[in-house]
Amino acid sequence: MRSLTLDDLKEKEIIVGEHCLSCTAGFGSSCQGALNSHQSAESKYGSVKDYYGKILKTKQDLKTNACCTADSLPKHLREIASLIEPEIQEKFYGCGSPIPPCLEGCHVLDLGCGTGRDVYIASYLAGENGFVTGVDMTDEQLEIARKHMNNQTRKFGFNKPNVEFKKGYIENLKEIGIKDGSIDVVISNCVINLSPDKEAAFREIFRVLKKGGELYFSDVFSDRRIPAELKQDPILFGECLGGALYLEDFRRILQKSGCLDYRIARKSKIAISDPKIEEKLGEINFYSLTIRAFRLDLEDACEDYGQMAVYLGTIPEHPHQFALDDHHIFLKGKPQAVCGNTADMLDKARFSKHFKIIGRKDTHYGIFNCAPKQSEENKSSGSACC
Repeated sequence: MRSLTLDDLKEKEIIVGEHCLSCTAGFGSSCQGALNSHQSAESKYGSVKDYYGKILKTKQDLKTNACCTADSLPKHLREIASLIEPEIQEKFYGCGSPIPPCLEGCHVLDLGCGTGRDVYIASYLAGENGFVTGVDMTDEQLEIARKHMNNQTRKFGFNKPNVEFKKGYIENLKEIGIKDGSIDVVISNCVINLSPDKEAAFREIFRVLKKGGELYFSDVFSDRRIPAELKQDPILFGECLGGALYLEDFRRILQKSGCLDYRIARKSKIAISDPKIEEKLGEINFYSLTIRAFRLDLEDACEDYGQMAVYLGTIPEHPHQFALDDHHIFLKGKPQAVCGNTADMLDKARFSKHFKIIGRKDTHYGIFNCAPKQSEENKSSGSACC
């Protein structure tokens, strides 16, 4: 009698007991075997699909605010959101507003787009010469996103849709036809924490980004590594807590992907209001962060080349000042000393036409101290300059 192989199980339904949702497959449990990594990932995918596709009906069904923090949309985005169908918004779960400026004409990719709220906001900003691709693995969410496509196109005054929705996994974008260096901006709203293979997800992001392209995303982070038993808890995982990345591990993953510097645009502490969940989590602190990173050849520390940056005040939503991150705020017309990495982010990405960079990298003056004055809560930021 021959042994059972993975090929024998293709297209087959595998029935698992309830205990399998919280076992530690791959870490010495009774589930260890030939299906370890494959089944562990599939179990996580399945539990996420069920949680967001079947269990949750609206935002009000969430047990914590981790997936829906109070970080409100800026005024110009609220005006766009007011044009979006109520059903899309009611069943959209996110932990921030990761919609950066200067999207006109861009090809934007939204990872874990859900019902498509951010896809449609980005599509309005990208305009008819731009395009937005939304990727999600949950049929129920994609059905809502697609159902309203023609109506949203009409509301935005476009002649034809400038969006598409693909079913797939963020760890394997090649499988759904997203090519190397084809994307200007990648956005994601509280989704990467749900990935069973975060390193693969970030590798894919930097594969599909164009040179100078930007990753701008909101997600849940922790101030320490999450214990294995909490990672496997289906409720904590679905609430975006079990899969939260320890900030230093996030930095290491980015470095492996070739990104040596990232910036924190916004940070807020997540309140755990459910007593049972709070007791499970103990002393772990969780934060909603909005992060920006670029596909650029940056250094792993802030270096001083005597460069200055001048904001021209030409970004329509930011006529008086522009915030690159939580401590690099550029006032219109005022020269500001910047490190080499910051200069490149402003000069070699899509912001270049809105800034004047004075000086080149001919002479090095040593390390550049551009770290913000930090409170106790914000002491560990993890990036080269933040």
